[in-house]
Amino acid sequence: MTNASTPRFPGLDSLRAIASIAVVATHTCFWAGVYGNGTLGSAMQRLEVGVAVFFVLSGFLLSYPFVTQLRTGRRHDSTRRYFWKRSLRILPVYWVAVVAALVLLPANHSLGVSRWLDNLLLIDLYLNPALPHGLTQMWSLSTEVAFYLVLPLLMWLLTTYVARRRWAPRRLLVTLGVLSVLSLGWTALAASALKHVEGMHRALPSYFIWFAIGIALAVLDVDRRHRAAPSRNRLVDGVTVLASSAGTCWLLALAVFTIASTPLAGTPGLVAIAAGESVIRTGLYALVALLVVLPSVLGDQQSAYARTLAHPFLRHLGHISYSLFCCHVLVLELEARWFGFRLFQSDPFVLFAVTLTISLVIAELLYRFVEMPFLRWKDARSTAPDTRQPIAITTSS
Repeated sequence: MTNASTPRFPGLDSLRAIASIAVVATHTCFWAGVYGNGTLGSAMQRLEVGVAVFFVLSGFLLSYPFVTQLRTGRRHDSTRRYFWKRSLRILPVYWVAVVAALVLLPANHSLGVSRWLDNLLLIDLYLNPALPHGLTQMWSLSTEVAFYLVLPLLMWLLTTYVARRRWAPRRLLVTLGVLSVLSLGWTALAASALKHVEGMHRALPSYFIWFAIGIALAVLDVDRRHRAAPSRNRLVDGVTVLASSAGTCWLLALAVFTIASTPLAGTPGLVAIAAGESVIRTGLYALVALLVVLPSVLGDQQSAYARTLAHPFLRHLGHISYSLFCCHVLVLELEARWFGFRLFQSDPFVLFAVTLTISLVIAELLYRFVEMPFLRWKDARSTAPDTRQPIAITTSS
């Protein structure tokens, strides 16, 4: 086990890469017209489960310092510094992608100044029926940013009123479970009573269950790392046993994914689905993401699986995955003009290979010349002077 004060989760970078490539695959399959082609089409759409993996990772990594402070007293970043770092991590590349999409795609040229501002501020999701061309995937970023905004308040409420400023993992986990059930309830409402209200089905409450799973994993990991020697926690021990078998976790994830690819979770395509189907799909995605992430959090970090995911190349793909996510839909639309790809009439394998290749090149450039220069500002003294010692979680987030 690594030093409890500076835990290392290198495999999470590689999982971020896998999730981002899954998202690229599902979008290229939509463009190629695969969604309606039987079981394969359904499975290709369900690769959107990569978004659930992103959200679980965010919930885990961003809540970890808050949970650790509750358990050990080791202080985390101030709220001001937290927001500064989140802004540097998300906004520069996002703004580049927004400007590029609005300038390069003729379909967006009619959009006025207000739509520019709506997109630059990540609020277009809640104000208009559809996001601009080249930016349709950004609904999930808007939802994730909403989570960033509420996380400090949420963790204050959990630590102050639920845990009562003491280490109470059971209380925290039960509360997160209740909030997850409420999240699924909102999902049902957003697909029924609230379906005509703009952005409700994409809003944070519909997907909070995925973030809650990440927070729960942080609670479990902090508990096992700082547990008194004689004490036992059956839940932590049981989950750790499952996490120790990465193969079992992935097989179970595949089985759940297969179920999610059936009509039980709704028909494939960009169509509204019934409330029950929406709840089932969200819940199954939550389980898939949990099973995929679990071995890299609570599993053996010295196993062959962990060493494979810690490979520098895979981790680097994870480092550039955010830029890949931001640019790939714009690349898809530009390819239609450059290479003559026709909507719903293209070879999915060719389209995926070309899109991924071009997008990875652009993502590398964005990472080197936009992401990294701005991330170096996160420690600037003029932004957030703070003498407290933050938790160091050594994976990009």
